[in-house]
Amino acid sequence: MKHGNVEFDTYFKNYPDANGYFGKYGGSYIAPELQVAMNEIAEAYQTICKSSKFIAELRRIRKEFQGRPTPISYLERLSNSIGTGVQLYVKREDLNHTGAHKLNHCMGEALLAKYMGKKKVIAETGAGQHGVALATAAAYFGLECDIYMGSVDIKKQAPNVARMKILGARVIEVTEGLATLKEAVDAAFTAYCKEYKDAIYCIGSVVGPHPFPMMVRDFQSVIGIEAREQFISMTGELPDAVVACVGGGSNAMGMFSGFLNDPVNIYGVEPLGRGNKMGDHAASLTYGEEGVMHGFNSIMLKDENGEPAPVYSVASGLDYPSSGPEHAFLHDLGRVKYDVVNDDETIEAFYTLARLEGIIPAIESSHAVAYGIKLAKTMGKGSVLINLSGRGDKDMDYIIEKYGIR
Repeated sequence: MKHGNVEFDTYFKNYPDANGYFGKYGGSYIAPELQVAMNEIAEAYQTICKSSKFIAELRRIRKEFQGRPTPISYLERLSNSIGTGVQLYVKREDLNHTGAHKLNHCMGEALLAKYMGKKKVIAETGAGQHGVALATAAAYFGLECDIYMGSVDIKKQAPNVARMKILGARVIEVTEGLATLKEAVDAAFTAYCKEYKDAIYCIGSVVGPHPFPMMVRDFQSVIGIEAREQFISMTGELPDAVVACVGGGSNAMGMFSGFLNDPVNIYGVEPLGRGNKMGDHAASLTYGEEGVMHGFNSIMLKDENGEPAPVYSVASGLDYPSSGPEHAFLHDLGRVKYDVVNDDETIEAFYTLARLEGIIPAIESSHAVAYGIKLAKTMGKGSVLINLSGRGDKDMDYIIEKYGIR
């Protein structure tokens, strides 16, 4: 399959290139001393992660510890309620151990750290799921773990903060700026610059300097590989559309990677939040422009001075002013359509899925559910496969406090 000038049957061999670029996006824009550490990680990944021993160990962990493969569920009652004949399905990453897709790359990154002889893992977190996943991986492998988290998100995601601490991680509160995900990334990067000889920075999405967008995508590709095989087994055909929410974009790249070379429409859903004014949303691919942040070139939201703009989303895991460089590349190619849903649509989908299907989704995942419902209403027939990237346990206190029980 070809889209633009890109052959998707050889896509993963060609992208990213040797310097970590997806077209003009990606790369590594960091201090020389930190580049040495990134080169070490890249070299280790390209060698260790291609070994049969590493692959066998990761497969064993996924099966025996994570509970993979996660299933696909057919949403019969929700599909019938829409009334168009379109059938909705969800890939159940909420059933992955720790309740979200994040453990897929955290176990891979922590295993890599162990092979490299590192003693500590460092990371940022927004919704807390990456922090919980990395704290879990650190406990599994006997590594120290420092998690940087904005004070706003600490208040919103108290259950996940407690989980991280129970698992033995040190949760470090970040109070600068808006005290959300961007500031947590800033603080984690600063800490890593001082500790890179003994630690590895486990980025929580397909963002950051090379090789992280590639590494995280590769570890997350298990979602798309499983989903494609499962859907064909269930229905005898491919889905007509695949949908996933996009902040940094790890769950989406994991899902999309299984279908890029297929005649399937792919949709990435960004958070419109309260509306399209600057500071009211975090829809970088929809409203942003090219720019460098946190060591990589992508499409980002900028303020009047060209700096990362303030962002907002009801979902802590989506309030980031940029997106992964591979998403920017697929956006420009037109292979993936990126669209938005707002807070109200998201919360309505949260309750709809819970009431009709007995599944309480994460607020992040509810963006994808909301868009899947909207999309199904425009289709006369066919099927939509939604990546349910996480469960909503972490969000219930916040939802009840802000929106009440509907």
